[in-house]
Amino acid sequence: MAAAAELQGKYQKLAQEYSKLRAQNQVLKKGVVDEQANSASLKEQLKMKDQSLRKLQQEMDSLAFRNQQLAKRVELLQDELALSESKGKKNKKSGEVSSQLSQEQKNVFDEDLQKKIEENERLHIQFFEADEKHKRLESELRSRLEVLEMEAAQHQAVVDGLTRKYMDTIEKLQNDKAKLEIKSQTLEREAKDCRVRTEECQQQLKNLHSDLGSRLDESLRIIREKVPFNDSRSSHFNALNVPLHNRQRQLKLRDLVGQALAFIQDLVTALLNFHTYTEQRVQIFPVDSATDTISPLNQKFSQYLHENASYVRPLEEGMLLLFESITEDTVTVLETTVKLKSFSDYLTSYVHFLRKILPYQLKSLEEECESSLCTAALRARNMELQNDMKKLTAVFEKLHTYISLLALPSTKPDRLLRANFSSVFAHIGSALHRFHDIMKDISKHYSQKAALEHALPTATQKLITTNDCILSSVVALTNGAGKVASFFTNNLDCFTASLSYGPEGGVEFTNPLLAECMLQYKKKAAAYMKLLKKPRCDSVPYEEALANRRILLSSTESREGLTQQVQQSLEKIAKLEQEKEHWMLEAQLAKIRLEKENKKVADKLKDSGSGQLIEASLESPFQLNTDEQEKEVATEKVLREPIKSTSLVGMLTVTACNEEVAETDTREDLIKNHYMARIMELTSQLQLADSKSVHFHAECRALAKRLSLSEKSKESSTEEMRQARQSITRLQDELTTTKRSYEDQLSMMSDHLCSMNETLSKQQEEIDTLKLASKGNSKKNKSR
Repeated sequence: MAAAAELQGKYQKLAQEYSKLRAQNQVLKKGVVDEQANSASLKEQLKMKDQSLRKLQQEMDSLAFRNQQLAKRVELLQDELALSESKGKKNKKSGEVSSQLSQEQKNVFDEDLQKKIEENERLHIQFFEADEKHKRLESELRSRLEVLEMEAAQHQAVVDGLTRKYMDTIEKLQNDKAKLEIKSQTLEREAKDCRVRTEECQQQLKNLHSDLGSRLDESLRIIREKVPFNDSRSSHFNALNVPLHNRQRQLKLRDLVGQALAFIQDLVTALLNFHTYTEQRVQIFPVDSATDTISPLNQKFSQYLHENASYVRPLEEGMLLLFESITEDTVTVLETTVKLKSFSDYLTSYVHFLRKILPYQLKSLEEECESSLCTAALRARNMELQNDMKKLTAVFEKLHTYISLLALPSTKPDRLLRANFSSVFAHIGSALHRFHDIMKDISKHYSQKAALEHALPTATQKLITTNDCILSSVVALTNGAGKVASFFTNNLDCFTASLSYGPEGGVEFTNPLLAECMLQYKKKAAAYMKLLKKPRCDSVPYEEALANRRILLSSTESREGLTQQVQQSLEKIAKLEQEKEHWMLEAQLAKIRLEKENKKVADKLKDSGSGQLIEASLESPFQLNTDEQEKEVATEKVLREPIKSTSLVGMLTVTACNEEVAETDTREDLIKNHYMARIMELTSQLQLADSKSVHFHAECRALAKRLSLSEKSKESSTEEMRQARQSITRLQDELTTTKRSYEDQLSMMSDHLCSMNETLSKQQEEIDTLKLASKGNSKKNKSR
């Protein structure tokens, strides 16, 4: 609830900020609209100025054209004046009058020309001033327009950015709100489920308390009545008690020892290869035995190395014997692992072998250093290998010491206290890691040594191949040591935890003899329990079980239909059984009645004469029917007045008899009726209980199957959801990256477009200035 309130407060704050920014956005939009209107009006003014400029240019062009015409006319008049002057010389008299006229015309033309020139000059000045004013106004308007456009673009960018930002924020908040609602619903469902489970667990706890209380009372009663003395108070006697058999623990220990056996086999193979290839190297370097005699030291060293299999192979055999001694039926602790002593003895012999060959190996490396082919770098590598071999022998001695300590509880338990078992295991783990580090150093140094030897001019192919083989065996030995070290470290807790296994209430096994006696008792107890074990009933055939499983998994409707059919069949069978019993009893009663009637008829025949015999025989059926009717009426009357009597068999209903009906017949009928009713009731109850048990068993199996299938589907759905979330996250990252790249490209393109627009505007201005300059030059040329 607090998280929901906090989220609601954040949402309200963001809504207030959004309303403020929305109001600011409206103001900014209004300002942008005003600026756009101003820019539109300025553009309109600029357009009008351009139109007036074009009009002035047209007037200027017309004036220039008029000026050209006047200039041509002046030239013509000057020509005419020259002609008239030449003609006036010939005819002075006649020309005086014409000269006066021409002089007057000339004066008129000069005045007109002077006026036109002044007017043209005035128009030029006005045009220049108007042009300058227009250019100045145009530049001011353009600069103002650019400033306004830039401000409008900035305002629009700010508005767009704020809009996108707050739209993203609103969308994110809406998504968060939806997620939190879904999460709250899920938590509510989980809380409801947890409450239901808590109630169930409380009920189960109460049932368990009552059950355990009854069991405790029964156990205390059995202990008081059956146990003559408590041997768990004495550790010596308690060690003889058979502990609870933990099959899972035994299987896990067997699995761990099996893994250790595989690692030891790899180590044994690598050690065999290392010693064998080292022997081959001694035979060919620094002196090849095929061409020359090697030194006595190397001969002795080679002879010892040749015996490596007799020391290395037993390690694998000892571990195999230890693995075979750990079975499912045994109790595996340090006091009962007798075969660990044999593995320790084999390791002792191998350590003696390493001590024996170590001096020869060091001397052999010194002999290689004294060789003329040995360089300084190779000598340094040989010295490092000498140190590594010493460390390797020392770490094997340490491993041998700690494994010998672990073998002591099965032979001499007084030599090692139980409190030191865990520290011994810890030291073995550190020694294995040290062994791995030393093998890594040997691998590194030997690879450097092999590389230097391969670079020697006298290196033969046999030496190169042998060095490669030794290097591969060293690498295999390094990998095996790493696997053993990591395996022992990972399972160190299991090894130390298995030490506390033993009889309850005691200090576990303190003596191998007690452990051996306990194992014998365990075998006897297992044999006794096997004798007591009853054979199991025949199970359902495999094909029938598969068919039933397919039917159960097919659908719930088919199972319910089959259950109903079974119930109907059982009901029919019960009814038929009841009818069968009823008719059998009816037949027996009819047979008894027939026998009685036959006796009565025989008695009457004896009493009466032969004439009455026929009449009696004719009247006997009627009398038989009347007697049966009287018996039935009497029986009904008796059944209407019941008297209850209890016995060991059950409750018997006894009725009062008439004096006419025999007491024995009535009691037999009542007993038969009672037992028939009791049998029918028990049969119906048995059939009902049987059908319910079958139905409940089928329902439980179906529900268990559905539960397993739903758990599997839940796991698959969870995995798919996790993958979908990962893909969504990856796609969102890709989308963000793509969006950023596109935004960068758009910003670069907009900058480039602005620069191009500026370049085009500058070029357009230059073109306009050149056009004006060319027009001015052409006009000057024409005026000239």
